[in-house]
Amino acid sequence: MTFKTALIVGTGPGLSASLARLFTKHGLQVAMASRNPEKLAKLAEETAGVTFACDATEPEEVAGLFDAVVATIGVPDIVVYNASARARGPVTNLVPEEVAHAIAVSAYGGFLVAQQAARLMAARGSGAILLTGASASVKGYPNSSAFAMGKFALRGLAQSMARELSPMGVHIAHFVIDGGIRSATRTVPGNAPDSLLDPDDIAETYWYVANQPRSAWTWEVELRPWVEKF
Repeated sequence: MTFKTALIVGTGPGLSASLARLFTKHGLQVAMASRNPEKLAKLAEETAGVTFACDATEPEEVAGLFDAVVATIGVPDIVVYNASARARGPVTNLVPEEVAHAIAVSAYGGFLVAQQAARLMAARGSGAILLTGASASVKGYPNSSAFAMGKFALRGLAQSMARELSPMGVHIAHFVIDGGIRSATRTVPGNAPDSLLDPDDIAETYWYVANQPRSAWTWEVELRPWVEKF
């Protein structure tokens, strides 16, 4: 399909910003959602995008977000869920409420956003829903059990949705970002130039996957610096 509109939920200054710029470069009208959309003012100006406030863990807010996006730019052709949260520490010391919040942002919010997108796209018979995972989607690390639970759940959601919605013309893809992402606050060490992923390069892979022919769709991609251990 020819993509005209995109919605990015969980927009920040890293990968989401790279996606917004790339989508704009390819002629898409971009909508960006965040709990604090005022932080997106500069990016919105740069991309001629529109911003919305949304807590992705609240069903009413997510439903309202899609109503507002459809009224503003139409049904989004691409929806990206790029939100996550962590509760760090040994499993014996974790605060249950913080764990519940981490899982809600990483997984439940992904479900709420994907559900709204799927309803619109399945009715139309086209669209792409792209979900951002992490190393923790496939590997549980010490002191990171809450993050692993959320990301494992998001991966399971993507796999189930891919099998359910692909026959309806909706492309579901999950991206395992297996490594750190470079940013203004996380620069590449001089002695390890390839140790962090470039968010612009990651965005290019999202765009490539979204544009795959339906006869050869990918449901999952792993991206890692070559120095990262499998």
